[in-house]
Amino acid sequence: MADMAGKVVLITGASRGIGAEAARAFVAAGAQVGIAARSEQALDALAQETGALPLACDVADFGALADAVAQMRERFGRLDVLVNNAGIIEPIAPLAEADPDAFGALIDINLKGVFHGMRAALPVMMAQGAGTIITVGSGAAHNPLEGWGAYCAAKSAAWMLTRVADIEARGRGVRVMSLSPGTVATDMQRTIRDSGINAVARLDWSAHIPPDWPARALVWMCSADAEPWVGREVSLRDESIRKRLGLGA
Repeated sequence: MADMAGKVVLITGASRGIGAEAARAFVAAGAQVGIAARSEQALDALAQETGALPLACDVADFGALADAVAQMRERFGRLDVLVNNAGIIEPIAPLAEADPDAFGALIDINLKGVFHGMRAALPVMMAQGAGTIITVGSGAAHNPLEGWGAYCAAKSAAWMLTRVADIEARGRGVRVMSLSPGTVATDMQRTIRDSGINAVARLDWSAHIPPDWPARALVWMCSADAEPWVGREVSLRDESIRKRLGLGA
């Protein structure tokens, strides 16, 4: 993995799944890490395990996320990496039956949460002349799936937002990228399985990759070796990427 000594990293949605594994991976690589999520209890447990700074935060609330960035700067003096990881999958339902409030709540987290993170971090990173912002994306950004109207729409929009951020920030020293991890063995995947809707729900559990794979990819994406992927999406479905990172060997 990349050497992250002296780097300051903020991860949203860090209380479980990919976010929690990313926190462990960045700490292991030597970074100072802030972990943001709504569940204070889960954050505190992870903070005790890793030494990361727990930051109770709802990414749907811009003020809360801006405050988390401010706390990171106050504690560590800078912000080098933002991992926009927070996301939910529900409502899983046909559009004709989906609850409008639940649909809106997903957009608030999965799309507006990404914007809120960028809006809070970009001025800081631009002023430094350096930084990396990574959006945790999905194949659902590119492929429509039955019952996933909200999730597909939000992930597709978040990918476009990531591309816009790259255009606007690359000349100011900020690297912006996306990671599409594929299907990952997390609590979210259990929710998908239990829904029984579309082909993803019917995948055998052995088909899902472990959450430490995308965590390791996120650390690598902060390295010079990942420079060719700036402004692009790294897909862990790509066998050449897996081989490059030593995953599944």
